[in-house]
Amino acid sequence: MSGTTPRIVILGGGFAGIAAASRLEHRLHPGEAELILIGRENFSLFTPMLPEVCSGAIDVRHVVTPIRSQLRFTDFVLADVEALDVERRSVTFTHTLTGVSETICYDHLVLALGSATSTFGLPGVAERSFALKTLEDAAILRNRLVWLLELANSTEDADSRRRLLTIAVVGGGFTGVEAAGEIVDLFRDVLRFYRNIALEDVRMWLLEAGSTLLPGLPPRMGAYAQRALVSRGVHIVAGDGVERADEDGLLLHSGRRIETATIVWSAGVKPTPLVAASALPKTERGTVIVEEDLQVQGFPNVWAAGDCAAIADGSGGYYPPTAQHAIREGPVLADNIVAALRGRPTKPFRFSALGMMASLGAHKAVAQLPGNRVLTGFPAWFLWRTYYLMRLPGYDRKLRVAFDWTLDVLFPRDVAELRIYSRRACSSAAADAGLLPRDEPVVRM
Repeated sequence: MSGTTPRIVILGGGFAGIAAASRLEHRLHPGEAELILIGRENFSLFTPMLPEVCSGAIDVRHVVTPIRSQLRFTDFVLADVEALDVERRSVTFTHTLTGVSETICYDHLVLALGSATSTFGLPGVAERSFALKTLEDAAILRNRLVWLLELANSTEDADSRRRLLTIAVVGGGFTGVEAAGEIVDLFRDVLRFYRNIALEDVRMWLLEAGSTLLPGLPPRMGAYAQRALVSRGVHIVAGDGVERADEDGLLLHSGRRIETATIVWSAGVKPTPLVAASALPKTERGTVIVEEDLQVQGFPNVWAAGDCAAIADGSGGYYPPTAQHAIREGPVLADNIVAALRGRPTKPFRFSALGMMASLGAHKAVAQLPGNRVLTGFPAWFLWRTYYLMRLPGYDRKLRVAFDWTLDVLFPRDVAELRIYSRRACSSAAADAGLLPRDEPVVRM
């Protein structure tokens, strides 16, 4: 297809894509195959730490690692993938910097495209929400929070000030819980710099359509998370979903209104448009159906891992789209591609989750350990930080984040509003809903 040397094309530079490429570099013999990784950013993002980036606890550059420094023999292409033709075995992409389109053929294709923010088509939500899925999202939200403080501090009307300082986080899963805890920490830490703002002016809402926080995990974890957040002033609404959003706030299914100028959306994800538009078999959620060895069903030369893949867990369900699964799916996928190239049998993906953790801020967290044991409070928070620090790629990033955490203990958080972007700022909630090109700004007043 691509010449005498088989070509393996990897789409996506997240956890699964980088893990697959790294394993292929170690397993393939010199000249056995050509490796190409196509990504829309030239770095991989450590998404579990995004809530701490938006609150200023971690520097924005310390949770990214350049892809070129992680891979030695893989050709990296900075581009947006535009089309996928699985019949002709070709991928069409547009180079980010030049705008030039190119089509290449592959012998094996790896889909590791992750997922996009989903607002479920709810009226007004995509236009007025701040997502927390990309590095740009975290930077935009952090600037937004500082902007709110500055504006509220100079506003004489008490009602306007309270509305500006009312934040609604929608979604009581990991990202929502962690974001609410981090934002509360930020406000409590920096209000000393704003003489006209009292702590009572700040109102944080956490909204979850389900009956408890952290749905799908042991009830004790959700109950502890709720108690910990409520004790720090977070108002929690469970069992009531969002009906729509407007310029004054949110309307819930029950008819209740939340007056707010800032909505943080973490209530759902969906497959990327490329996956949705492909001819590959998909579940009702739109994720690509794969066999146990991570080959796409009916397409033996196409493989998928990470958030975009539906991987059967052997018990009638699918493995969850988490980082700990993605970094283990990638190497298994790579081993199976090598086996296919060499005419050997592939192996199924099997993994038992080590547990699930969520940081709540204020040196507290919840953790689900093997055997369905639950750890809460400071021990869980210490475990959370230790585990994720060790999972950061590169010793330099580990040291930088550890230093950030140390400074966060000794000094108040920075309230500088930095408007520096590699492109014009646009939250991914609107972009993923198809409302705005990613290069256009979002102006919010």
